[in-house]
Amino acid sequence: MSPLEQIQQHLRSLRMPTAVEIVGDLLTTATRETWPFETFLAELLEQELEGRSQRRTERLQKASHLPAGKTLANFDQEHLPLRLIRQLAQLCTGEFVTRAENLLIFGLPGRGKTHFAAAVGHQLVQAGHSVLFTPTYRLVDELLRAKRDLLLEKVLHHLDTYDVLILDDIGYVQQSRDEMEVLFTLLAERYERRSVVITSNLVFSQWDQIFKDPMTTAAAIDRVVHHSIIVEFGKEITSHRAQEAAQRIQEHSPDPLALAQQ
Repeated sequence: MSPLEQIQQHLRSLRMPTAVEIVGDLLTTATRETWPFETFLAELLEQELEGRSQRRTERLQKASHLPAGKTLANFDQEHLPLRLIRQLAQLCTGEFVTRAENLLIFGLPGRGKTHFAAAVGHQLVQAGHSVLFTPTYRLVDELLRAKRDLLLEKVLHHLDTYDVLILDDIGYVQQSRDEMEVLFTLLAERYERRSVVITSNLVFSQWDQIFKDPMTTAAAIDRVVHHSIIVEFGKEITSHRAQEAAQRIQEHSPDPLALAQQ
């Protein structure tokens, strides 16, 4: 076994895959350019750390289940009010996550709430935060099955490993008492410990449609509002779906001038 192969074997044992791949070329470069040993070692370790960071981000991205197309890069901010543009930039720094604050995003359907939440989620992943994006109804179904199988505590413990939990469309759960109970339990478990991002087309005065019981509704609102940032997509924002539908109609409508000439 050559000295290089020995070095690579040791690096594998130390679980340094990037260093295994680059050490041969790096040794060649160091010899050619007469690097001091300290320079070679520093470069080797720096590239290993960069590789680890990239692999971790890739793992976080895969585990997040974030919609691939709903990123900050392709989020249309042109028609957003300045207040929302500023809020988006601040949220993408991830400071609210380190403070275990919640993010509540309200607005009518089609205004861009989901894309806004997902775009923030993608930026948080790039910053090294663990994120899970899920439609609320789907997660509630999972919690109900776990409760039935006496595994609710285990599932809640797993969800607790995520720094940020994005609950999309909280108003679309079926609103049975069992669903209300597991959803409330989830929110209570994360209270002041982990961040929750919620999108909803129901304002707080309508949350009794979700939690049914007035006391539970008040308690749920109290837990998500305390230490929270609220983003409101107002009426001044046109529905993205309506815009797309209008554009499709326009593209497929016959040209009036062409019809007149027929």
